[in-house]
Amino acid sequence: MARELHPILLLPADRPALSRLIAFVLGSAMSLGFAPFSGSILAPFLVLPLLYVCMTVSPRDAGGHAFWFGLGMFLTGTYWIYISVHVFGNAAPWIALLLMVGLAVIMASFLSIAGWLISRLSQGEPWLLLLVAPAAWVLIEWLRGWVFTGFPWLALGYGQIDTLYAGWAPVLGVYGVSFMLMVSTSALLVVLMSTGAPRIVGIVAVVLPWLLGGMLLLPDWTEPAGKPMRTTIVQAGVSQDKKWERNQLLPIMEFYRSSTLGVPDSEIVVWPEVAIPALDDQVADYIKRLQNDLRRRKQSLVFGILERSFERGAEGQIYNSVILLGGQVYRKRHLVPFGEYFPVPARVREWMKMQNLPYSDLAAGADIQPLLAAANGAKLAVAICYEDAYGAEQLYALPDANILINVSNDAWFGDSIAPHQHLEIARMRALEVGRYAVRSTNTGISAFIGADGALLEVGQQFKPQIMTADIEPRRGMTPYAKGGNRPIIGLCLAIIGLFWIRNRASL
Repeated sequence: MARELHPILLLPADRPALSRLIAFVLGSAMSLGFAPFSGSILAPFLVLPLLYVCMTVSPRDAGGHAFWFGLGMFLTGTYWIYISVHVFGNAAPWIALLLMVGLAVIMASFLSIAGWLISRLSQGEPWLLLLVAPAAWVLIEWLRGWVFTGFPWLALGYGQIDTLYAGWAPVLGVYGVSFMLMVSTSALLVVLMSTGAPRIVGIVAVVLPWLLGGMLLLPDWTEPAGKPMRTTIVQAGVSQDKKWERNQLLPIMEFYRSSTLGVPDSEIVVWPEVAIPALDDQVADYIKRLQNDLRRRKQSLVFGILERSFERGAEGQIYNSVILLGGQVYRKRHLVPFGEYFPVPARVREWMKMQNLPYSDLAAGADIQPLLAAANGAKLAVAICYEDAYGAEQLYALPDANILINVSNDAWFGDSIAPHQHLEIARMRALEVGRYAVRSTNTGISAFIGADGALLEVGQQFKPQIMTADIEPRRGMTPYAKGGNRPIIGLCLAIIGLFWIRNRASL
């Protein structure tokens, strides 16, 4: 039988080094399945060869192939870490390269576990792959989203935001979208390796998740909670390397103030993360003047700034905060390791100080915080920067929240794919919970997002921008908002557990 196979199908066994190189290339192309390329149709065809390998080689070799696939995927999908650390963080190139490659290796190691599991539990049977592959892949996506503080970037579901698979998001979240995509991909392998009735059933399994996803896009999972609110995003467009220069502070403050005064009909105005490059107590007079400016308006100003607090001691702590002018505050809860805090020993911290690297920690806000309440009564759920990549952590705000607010500073990543990927993630958050989202960033990509994840208005990058749209407050709970990731992860664990028991029993 082996002689009848095409030589390329024998590569994993006959020429494993070349086969792993091909896996690396296929993984590298996975970035094309995400924004800004949005080649969603490519994802299943790039994953398919990896699934074939997992079916035809030992678990150890399958894990090795999955590692190289993952390494390619994360090197091309997160190369912008180098830009953030070296170009704007002023770290030495070797440090930036080490962090970028190190993260890619860690993420690829997670994927190697998925490859090992798929090979071990499918036992070379395409039909077993139908359940094992989606469960193993999604379980690993979820694990890498929180283990070691988590890095949930490049989950397959994000790349499907504009396809019918996205209909699963309000029901099972982004991991449910990944699961259904993997079901179709696994079924495609069944179609290619079967004949007769099994092939027909495989075709049904390829198409069904896609069709059901389309049907799930039809219901309106939430409902209006009042009249549309005139909302404005203000983006200064100052690059990260210039923003903290001393001569930029006054022009930046004046731009934001004059832009806000220029939209008197807006009920909510949103500035980006750390819009003003200073501590809040350093610009207290400016904030007080803003309050006087807006006192007579029924207008809510939401802006990001570094907030110094002495609540926990005389030395004070600094938070990455969002302030609703008038006293309400949201403090960032999920901080960026090696960006906003440094989980390193004192000696390493001292070395970082000598190397002119950032070394001071920001403080983390409480896990559950009161929602910001706009002047008209609408409740705002805030996520700062990449906090919105942790969808389940934002569910505490529901059902009370009417609108999602995401402020970010994607200027750290320059003209790379990262801001586009981040916008794709923000769209998924809006779709999952059926809420409009307002995304304000320092240099783009700022956007208004509909409750169905659609882009209503998108700003230009690297330019001053004032965008206004009518945003509808919503109420109600999608199935995902009620259950979070528990249903889909529970399903994955059940599948893996059952097949693990079955596998042990057959030995």
